[in-house]
Formats: sequence, C-alpha cells, structure tokens
Amino acid sequence: MSELFPSHRIQILLPLPLSGVFDYLVSDDLDLMVGDFVKVPLSNREVQGVVWDVAPEDSDVPLEKLKYVIGKSELPPLPESLKIFIEWVAGYTLSPLGSVLKMALSVPARFDKPKTKTFYRISPTLPEKLSPARTRVAQAAQTDIPTDLPMSVKSWCEIANVGEGVVRGMIKAGQLIACQVSGEEAFLKPDIELQRATLSNDQKAAADHIILQQRSGTYKAILLEGVTGSGKTEVYFEAIAESLRSKTAQVLVLVPEISLTAQWLDRFKERFGTEPIIWHSEMTPAQRRRAWWATIRGEARVIVGARSALFLPLQDLKLIIVDEEHSTTFKQEDGVMYNGRDMAVVRAMQAHCPVVLASATPSLETLINAESGKYDWLYLGERHGPAELPEMSCINLKTHPLKPGTWISEPLYKALKNNYERGEQSLLYLNRRGYAPLTLCRSCGHRFECPHCSAWLVEHHKFNRLECHHCGFNQRKPESCPQCDAKDSLVAVGPGVERVAEEIKLLFPDARLAVMSSDEISSPTALKHMIERIENHEVDFIIGTQIVTKGYHFPMLTLVGVIDADLGMSGADPRAAERTWQQLEQVAGRAGRAEHAGRVIFQTYQPEHPVLQALVCGDKDQFLEKEAASREAQNLPPYGKLASIILSGPDKSKVLNASKALARLAPNRKEITVLGPVPAPLSYLRGNYRYRFLIKAKSKVNLQKEISVWLETLPSNRGVRIQIDIDPYSFY
Repeated sequence: MSELFPSHRIQILLPLPLSGVFDYLVSDDLDLMVGDFVKVPLSNREVQGVVWDVAPEDSDVPLEKLKYVIGKSELPPLPESLKIFIEWVAGYTLSPLGSVLKMALSVPARFDKPKTKTFYRISPTLPEKLSPARTRVAQAAQTDIPTDLPMSVKSWCEIANVGEGVVRGMIKAGQLIACQVSGEEAFLKPDIELQRATLSNDQKAAADHIILQQRSGTYKAILLEGVTGSGKTEVYFEAIAESLRSKTAQVLVLVPEISLTAQWLDRFKERFGTEPIIWHSEMTPAQRRRAWWATIRGEARVIVGARSALFLPLQDLKLIIVDEEHSTTFKQEDGVMYNGRDMAVVRAMQAHCPVVLASATPSLETLINAESGKYDWLYLGERHGPAELPEMSCINLKTHPLKPGTWISEPLYKALKNNYERGEQSLLYLNRRGYAPLTLCRSCGHRFECPHCSAWLVEHHKFNRLECHHCGFNQRKPESCPQCDAKDSLVAVGPGVERVAEEIKLLFPDARLAVMSSDEISSPTALKHMIERIENHEVDFIIGTQIVTKGYHFPMLTLVGVIDADLGMSGADPRAAERTWQQLEQVAGRAGRAEHAGRVIFQTYQPEHPVLQALVCGDKDQFLEKEAASREAQNLPPYGKLASIILSGPDKSKVLNASKALARLAPNRKEITVLGPVPAPLSYLRGNYRYRFLIKAKSKVNLQKEISVWLETLPSNRGVRIQIDIDPYSFY
C-alpha cells in the first residue's frame, strides 16, 4: 500500500481500557477526518476505533513500526461535542480514555453495513371500497406515519391494530408495495401538532421560560422544581415540542430507571403520537443497534434512557431533560464512576443547549446552584387540577408499640381498615426487598452470611431461598441449622416487603395485593401489567420498595403508610438525611393525586427527627438550610470536594500492604485531608478484600491532579485493584 500511495500518521482511540491513543499510518487515498470510524490491526486481530487526531505533533513512534488503517466505516463521524465530552469525562473521573469511548460504542456489530430488508409502503392507488381492517391500514398511512415511509409487516400491524393476515392480503393485492431498504427500520417521528394538555398559569410561565432559553441557542442549566403532581412533565413536553420544530434537532431525556417508566411512555405517546426511542441496558443487541444507528444518522428525534444514553452519538443535540434529578441511580458505581446528572450539565454545556433538571425534591447541590444564580430556578407550588397535597402525620412507636411479630401498628391498621372499607387504595412503603434481612438460629445464634461478602443473606420466602443482594449468591433455606443441627430453629429477623404483604393478607383476607419490588417485577412488560391492574382498581393494597416512588399516578390511591420511617436516617453517608427526606417526600407524593384527598402516616421511633418534622410541618426549607450549614461546616460537597480511593484484591495482606504504602505517600497540604486507610464498611465483597481512603479538599483544589500525582508515586502492586470515585455517593 505504501508503494502505491503516499501515507501519513494519524492517531486512533480504541474502545479498550487504555489511557492513550495509538499511532497508525493511512494512505493518502483514504480520506479520513477526526471522528471517523475505522478498522485497524492490533496484535493479531482487527479492532474498531475512532480517528482522534489527523495531524499529531507530539508522537515519536518511528514510522517503520506503524501499521496501516484497514478501512473506513460508512457511518457519519463521531460528533465533535461527544469527542470533547469523552475527553472531559475521562479527565474528571480519572478513567482511561478508551474506557469512556467504550461506553459510547456499546453496540454489537455497530460498524457492519446493515443488510437489505424488505419493507412495505402504501400504494398511491387504492380501490374505493376496502374492508374495515384494510381501511384502518389506509387511514394509518394517511394520519399516523410520514408520507411513503416503508415499514415492516409487524409495524403495519401495530400501527393499524390489525392482524398479520390483513397486511399480507394487502401485499398480495398490490395495496402495499414492497421496497428494498438498506439499514434498520425507521422510527416514527413525533407529531408536535397533536392536542396538548391545558397548562396552568405557572406551568405556562415555566414552559415559556425554557422555550425562550432554547431559542437563544446557548447553554443554560434550569432547575424545574415542583411539588409532586404539579405537572412538571407537561412543562418539559412543551420544551420538547419546541425543539422538534427544527427538522434535525435531537432531544435527550434521562430517567433514573428506564424499566419503571411505563406511565411516562404512555403520556409521551398521547402527546406526540408515538413512543420515543428507548435506550437502556436491558435492550436486545438488535434493539440497541437500531437505536444507535438512528441516533448517529440524526433520525432519532427524542431519546429517553438511563444514564448511559449520555454517551449516544447525538448529531444535533438541542435539549437535555434530567427527570427526578435527585435520584441516586444516576450515579454509576463501577467501571467509569460518574454522576449522570452532573455529566448531563457538562454535555449540555459542550453542545451549547439548555439542560432542565426536574424534581419535586431537588438535590442540595442543585438547589445551591439555583440559589446562587448559577442555574435558573422555576417553581411549581401547586398540584395540577383538583388534587391537593396530602395530610402527613407520625405514629410514635414508643407510644403505640408493635405487637411481637407484627410491623403494622394499631393506629395504622385502623387507617388502612377505614380506607379499605371506603373502596380506596393504600400503599405500604418499606425500602427493603425480600421477606427478612437476616435469618438466625434461636438455638446457637448462628447467622447466615454470604461466603463472598461481609453481608447477611436476605430471606426470600416466596422462593424459599437465602440471597446476597451484593453478589447474587443464593442457596435454599435449610430445614436445620448448619452450625448446631437444631431443627425448626431458624427464625426471620426484621421485615421485608414480603413479610409486610403476609401481614396484610392476615389482616385483610379478601383484599387484593400487589408487591412492587425488583424481585417481583421481572420485566418492563410485567411492570406495565401491574400498573394497569392498579390503575383499573384491581388492587386494594400496594406494598413496595423505592420502585413506588418513581412518579406513578394512581387516582384511587389515598393512603400511604411508611412502615419504618427511621430506615436510612443515620450512617456514615453525609447525604443520609437528605436521601431519606427525598424518598419519604416522593412516596408521600403518591397519595391523593386526583379528586380524593390523600393522607400519609409515618411509623417512627423518632418523631422529633428533623426529616420527619420537615415533612409533617411542611417546612422543608428549614431542614435543607440546616443540612447545607452542616455540609459547609464539614467542608463537604457542594462546599468542598470529596473523593474516595478503594484498594481491593483476593489477597488480604497484599491489599493491606498496598494501602499502607499509599498512606505513607499521601499529600501533605492543609487544603487536603486524607482519611484512612480503613476497611470499607463492606470489607469483603465478591471475593475481594477492600480498604478505603476518603479525601476531602477545599473547593479551589484541583483534586484530580493531586490524586493523579499521588497514585503515580505508588509502586506497582499486582493483584491489587485501585478504584477512584470523584464525589462518591455510596460509602459501602
């Protein structure tokens, strides 16, 4: 190749856990630009990568040692804003650049040329008389899809609500015309002209503010705060419609858990005539490939996804929405550790577009940015329509003690009974999966622990199994104690949602129950079915974990009982009180969202706790002010910087020695405080021993640079893994 054409050096970034780029030669007849997808040799195999630099100036690898680029993909190049974003995330999280690129290219066979497929479009000449079913197909072609859009047989069946035989018959009759299409089937485009919801004055003012910012074509972060049920979704739907007025604009909506958004998707389809493109980890390879190709080609107009959707190759990003921005599930806890909410702000900044952070319980970091004027702040203080905020109260379990083996106090039982007799729905909330968090032997005291983690095994009564919620280890619950061989001596300690459901069944034998937890809901389809049952009033009592806090609207749900309001109030996590307030406020927001008044009852041993006082008295501002003052006094985010370093490995002595060596090399500056090393709260996880450092720094310190310099001084330790988490959210 080099004899036929002149060549020059370029640099390629590969989606591998490597920090730098690789030099390659490219012949001058192959026209490459930054962002192009290429295939290159690596050792004895071929890999796919991205052109990162076409004119490198700082490379000293001899030309004679370089290999040639094999070929170029037909795909459009990686957008420049995404390339900048990848470099920024790698630098901020101290992750290998190739690992971040891998998140952007997480699609099997992404560069392969799509196969040609046979799709069908409606014939321009149809007979005057058609059967009712064929008429529905013809009407769908006129009203529900763009002109002449070819679609698969399955899509025609779905959009016209007819059987496959109807479509096949129209193909045979020449009423649907076959055409060969190279690539994936096109997604239907949202229709912005459909009838929108009637907005209140406050909603309209908020929507107009966001739209005005969109039209400026510049970056701005906007906090959209509103009490539960105030119509935040309808507000940002108006912003989405505004973006879609441009023929090429793309909108990204981030949600905490994509599998839990069935009601949201229904609302979107009602507003825009079709579902958005969905992106999450549970998609099949074919679904991911179709969505990824549509995104990089600019055909995907609205994408709704989990945090990983941030790394999709959006060509003309005009708006980002982060729904439930306070949710901790936006934080990625393994691999490249990042906060999806914070990275969404950076992504918007680099794409020069607005980002809307929506929540009824905004994070303290976001609130402080809004108070300082760094973010615009929009507030919706009233529920939309006739709904009113629920009445909240506490049951002091010191005054109303629980009977042995029960978890529902007498006052809560009476409230549930009255609600049931009125024909209304009740929700019992406990953020604890399974039947019981601990199983022990009453004879010898043996506790069932995970052999791979320093954690108890959780009993799941339904499957008669004990399971570790950290590594997935599980076993059948034995009939006798493995320690002392005593029979019928094993007892469950503490409640999970299964145990609360069991108690409700005893109290209300004829009641219809639904348990909402990740153990009970195996798929988005199963969740959708459960939601439909609740909406159709086929359920009297809902018992759920934090899944139930995700924005659901159940008109007949009027009573929420929190089984253990003290759960999560304390611990090493500096955000513990804030998180508990957010969860309880969100679950309380499920009550009374329609014409019927709502009521929320918290069972607690600490009715005087600031979190519960903020909820019952409706004085969240005072609570958040105290939280902010406490964080500021301790130099914690958002007033200071925080990072953690975790060393782990299967050999405890190696991990401990490496931790001690790293401690001796720790930076010695008054602006930085290094705590540790200490065994992590989960000191043994998935077969690895873990030691932890916590680093606190003043806000002006370049913490990433300090940590990089520090780690470079540590000698190589084979068998010891080092993880860095900038601004950690979990402390296990």
